[in-house]
Formats: sequence, structure tokens, C-alpha cells
Amino acid sequence: MNAQTNDEPLKPDDRDFVTALASGLDVILAFDHANPRMTLSEVATKTGMNRARARRFLLTLNALGYVRKQHRHFELAPKTLQLGYAFLSANNYRSVIQQHLEDITQQTGESSSLGVLDGSDVTYVCRSAAPHRLMVITLAIGTRLPAVATSMGRVLLAQLPEDELDALLETVTLEQHTERTITDKAELRACLRQVREQGYCIVDQELDSGLRSLALPAFDAHGRLLGAINVSTNAARIDMTMLTERFLPLLREKAQQIANQVN
Repeated sequence: MNAQTNDEPLKPDDRDFVTALASGLDVILAFDHANPRMTLSEVATKTGMNRARARRFLLTLNALGYVRKQHRHFELAPKTLQLGYAFLSANNYRSVIQQHLEDITQQTGESSSLGVLDGSDVTYVCRSAAPHRLMVITLAIGTRLPAVATSMGRVLLAQLPEDELDALLETVTLEQHTERTITDKAELRACLRQVREQGYCIVDQELDSGLRSLALPAFDAHGRLLGAINVSTNAARIDMTMLTERFLPLLREKAQQIANQVN
């Protein structure tokens, strides 16, 4: 197969695709909140590798300092933080946005975040947390949530060209997280069209019961998409009128300030 010369991602069968590198990253990503420590067999099962292959990757990552081995168990080492820090330090607009997120939290009493689209997930890259907890899971920098079921995710999906959106939705399964979750792709497409037209998105208890969130896109001074900013709240505490009449103007003001300050 000929090597690709355009900007499209390589496919696994392309001659320039380094399978070993991809497999090594799969092993690192196998560790998460639910699986902080795993045996060789558990890593092999989670990554779909055979034991011999998983063992070679684990021992190599251990030799490089990215994985620690404790008897039969493996866990990530602090050195893996360098991988995430490389992204954060390369995107120095974070400090500007962080200030605005903290201001949103101060004015509303609610949590505010910046998320970016990564495949079919939205990844949190900045966050200002309110004292009260909104979800069962702990949201923090690096947290990944399904884009199709979140306000930030839908804002970012609505920014995609139609062909990219079509390709992504072909690969996504719409899981029902609550009784309110959109699980029909035609309905989701209609929702994304509305988000694109109105410039913001509200998701009301579709990902988690009681969780209501509002998001809109954030751009730099040149119109480059930085991500989506949101405010998340409890549906019993903040009604839709408060969300649209008080929180939405505040988020729009902050998005404009971000555009004015980030080149």
C-alpha cells in the first residue's frame, strides 16, 4: 500500500503505521480509574493481546520508567505524567482560560471546564471545580466522557465538517445513560444542527440523572477552535431559565474575552 501524503490519519495496515508504538500506548491507556493496578493476564485481556505480547510491552515500559512492577501487579509510574504535560505545556493558552473558568465558578457557584474533542470522546483539559460534587465519577483534567452525551462534546461535534461528522457517527454506539439520553442517530443529528445554528448546547440529564450543563465553543483571535467551555450544575438547583438567562450570557462574555486574549 502506498504511504499517505495528505493529512488523513494512517490506517493500521499502512506501511508507515508503527504497530508496536500503537500497542505500547494501548497498554498505557489500559490503566484507568477502575483499573489502577493489573496483573499481566488482566492487561492482556483488556488490550486484546496475548500474554507474551503484553508481557514484552509491560517489561519495556517498566525499563523506560513508565510502568512499575510490584510482584504480580503492574501500575503506571509518575513518569507517565510527562506525556500529558507535554500537551498542556505546548498549549499555553490554558492559563488564560483557567482564569476565566475560575471566574465563572466564582460568579455562578458552579463548576466550569474546557474540553477538546479526541475521537468520539471529549477530554477535559482545564477545570474549575465547585465544592459540591455533580457526578458519581470525579471529573478532573484528563477525564474522558462520550462526546455525543455531553454539552461540550455536542458543541465540538457541531463544529466538524459534515463528512467528518458522518464518519465519526458511523463508528459511535449511542448508549442510554439515563431515560433522557438521545439514542437515535437521526435525532442526534437534528440536535447537532440546532447546536450549530444557535451556537450553544444544553444537555439536560442525559449523561447522569440530575446533571444539567451548558456549553459553547471557544476560539482564539484568529478564529481557531480551542475547545468548548461549559458550566455544569444540578437540575434541582438551577432551572432552565437561570441557565439561559444568566449563565449563557456569562459564558458568551467569557468566550469573547478568551478570543480577545488568545492569539
